[in-house]
Amino acid sequence: MPSYFKGGKSRYPLYGIAAITAILLIFIALQHLWVALIGILLLCALFYAAIHGEKEIIKDTEEYISTLSYRVKKVGEEVLMEMPIGVMLINDDFMIEWSNPFMASCFQENTLVGKSLYEVGEQIIPLIKQDIESEIVTIQDRKFRVDLRLEEKLLYFFDVTDQVATFKRYESERNVIAIIFLDNYDDATQGMDDQTKSGLNSTVTSLLNNWALEHGIFLKRTSSDRFVILLNEKIYHDLEINKFSILDVVREETAKQNVPLTLSIGVGIGDMPLPDLGVQAQSSLDLALGRGGDQVAIKLPNGKLKFFGGKTNPMEKRTRVRARVISHALRELIVESDKVIVMGHRYPDMDAIGASIGIRKAAELNNRDGYIVIDAAEIDTGVRRLIEETRSYPDLHSRFITPDEAMELATEQTLLVVVDTHKPALVIEEKLLSKTERVVVIDHHRRSEDFIKKPLLVYMEPYASSTAELVTELLEYQPKGEKVNTINTIEATALLSGIIVDTKSFTLRTGSRTFDAASYLRAQGADTILVQKFLKETVDTYLKRAKLIETVEFYVDGIAIASGTEDEVYDPVVIAQAADTLLTMDGVSASFVISKRAGDVVGISARSLGEINVQIIMEALGGGGHLSNAAVQLQGENIVEVELKLKQVLDDYLEGSQES
Repeated sequence: MPSYFKGGKSRYPLYGIAAITAILLIFIALQHLWVALIGILLLCALFYAAIHGEKEIIKDTEEYISTLSYRVKKVGEEVLMEMPIGVMLINDDFMIEWSNPFMASCFQENTLVGKSLYEVGEQIIPLIKQDIESEIVTIQDRKFRVDLRLEEKLLYFFDVTDQVATFKRYESERNVIAIIFLDNYDDATQGMDDQTKSGLNSTVTSLLNNWALEHGIFLKRTSSDRFVILLNEKIYHDLEINKFSILDVVREETAKQNVPLTLSIGVGIGDMPLPDLGVQAQSSLDLALGRGGDQVAIKLPNGKLKFFGGKTNPMEKRTRVRARVISHALRELIVESDKVIVMGHRYPDMDAIGASIGIRKAAELNNRDGYIVIDAAEIDTGVRRLIEETRSYPDLHSRFITPDEAMELATEQTLLVVVDTHKPALVIEEKLLSKTERVVVIDHHRRSEDFIKKPLLVYMEPYASSTAELVTELLEYQPKGEKVNTINTIEATALLSGIIVDTKSFTLRTGSRTFDAASYLRAQGADTILVQKFLKETVDTYLKRAKLIETVEFYVDGIAIASGTEDEVYDPVVIAQAADTLLTMDGVSASFVISKRAGDVVGISARSLGEINVQIIMEALGGGGHLSNAAVQLQGENIVEVELKLKQVLDDYLEGSQES
C-alpha cells in the first residue's frame, strides 16, 4: 500500500487524482471504448483501495488513542497514589475531601477524608487565609514545602526534610572571624616589672585558651594586645546565648590582680569570602572601641548591628598626642574650605551650643567665616539666655543663623562640622548633610548603628565628659597669632557651661582631662557666675519637674519610672532634670522619665549611677547615649505604650544581667 494510505494522510489528494483520471477516460472513450472500460475498472479499484485504507487508518488511530489514554491515566494514578508527593483537596470549611495515601501516611492516619484541617494540620490554615503560595511547615517532625493552589483548593506537599537539614548544616558551619583586643593593656602594663607583666599575660592567655578550648574555637595571639579567633556560626550562636560571658570572666579575674583588663571583640559573620570577613571583623572592632570598649560588636549580613557587654564605664584613653593630631587635621580642613558651618542636635543643650561656639572660634582663628545653625523654636531657656548674652559680642551674635540661611550659604567647598551627635536623624537640618560632602563629626557619645555617611574626619571619644571638653582641647592647638587669649570670655563661659551641664557640676563622667579643660577655660576668662545665670530655672519649670517626680513608681528595686500625662507637653530639659533629680534620691540606681514632647512624640530620659547601662536600654528602643545618661524619642505612640515597651526592655536587660 502506498505511504499516503498510512499514518493518517488525507484522502483528498487521492480523490483528486481519481477525478483527473475520470476526465481523461472520457476523452479516451471517444476514441477507444474498450480502453475506457479498462480504465473505469482500474478507477473503481482505486476508489475501493482509498476507502479501505482510510478505515484502517481510523481504526489504528482509535486503538492508539485508547491505549495512550489508558497509559496516561495509569501513570496519573501511579503518581497520585504511589509517588512520595502529598496531594490534598479541601473545601471552604477546611474539611479534607480527598488525599492520596502518601499524605495520610505523613499524618500517621489511615485516611484523612472527612477530617478537618484544624485537627491534622492547623499550621497550614494561616497560610491559606493569607494567600501564601508556598511555605515550609513541620508535620510529624518532618519538613514539608506546601504549595497552595487556592482556586482549586488543592495542596501539594513535598518532603524537604533532608534539604532543610543540609542547608542548616551549611549555615552552621559557615566561617566566622573575630578579633579580640585588650582595651587598656598598654596603660595597665606601663611601669610594670617583667615578672608582674608576665603573670598578667599568662592569666589572660590562660583564660582565653580555656574559653576557646571549651567552645571549639581556634585562637591565635598576634600581638601583645590582640588575638584572632576562627569559629563557625553554630559556635557563634552558642556564644551569643551566653552573651559572650568571656568579657565578664576576664574583667573579674584580672581585677583580682588589681589590674582590671577589659576586652573588645569585633565579629565578621555572613556568607562572604574570608578576606571580607576579616575586614568586617576589624570594622566591628573599631565600632566596639568607638563605643568605649568592654563589649562585642557584630555587623550582621543584613547591615544591622548587635552589641553585647558595655556594662562598665569606659576608661580614659585619650592622649594629648591624639588631640593635637585631630586639631591639626581640623585646621587643614578649615583652611581648605570657603567657610565653616556648625550645627548640633535638635533641641540643643549647653554642650551642643558651647561646642558649636568653640568650633566657630577655630574657624575664625584660621581666617575663615564660621556660622552656627540654630532653630529658635527648639531652644530652651538656658540656651536662649546664652544667645542673648552674646549680643554684647556682635561678631559672635551675628554668626547665629537659621537652617534656611545655612542652606543658602552652604556650597560644595563649605566645611560642615556636626557636634554632640553623630546620627543624621538628630541634627538640626539633615538636608545640610547632602548639600556638602565635607563633613566633620565631633562627639562624645558611644557610636550607634545610625551614623553620618562618609565624614572626612571623625573625633569620637566616649571617654570624654562632654563635646565641649573635646573642643576645648582642640582649641588649645589652634593658631593664636598675637593674641594673649585664644578665646574671649563669653566663648570660654559657653564651653565651661557645656562641661558643667554634662557632668552635673563635675560629679558624673568626670576624668582628669575634664578638670584640665575647665582649668584652661578659667584661665581664658570663663565666668562661673555667668554660668549659674544661664542655668537658673523659673518657678514654673521647678513646679513642672516636681509634678513629674510626684508620679514616680519603683518598677523593681533601684529602678524608678516617672510618667507625665498625655495632655501636657514637657520640654526635654525638664524631663532630663527630673531624671537627674530622681537619681539623687535614696534607693534609686536608675531613673526613667517619660513624657509627651512637641508633636506626636513621646520621649524618655534615662539616668543611672553606672550599675545599670541605660545606653543599652535606650538603644533597644531606638535611642542611645552613655552608660549613665541616655534618651530616646518615639514617634506615633502614647505614654502607656511607651511605658510598657520600656518595662519589657528592662525585663530583658535584667534577665540578661542575671544570666551573665
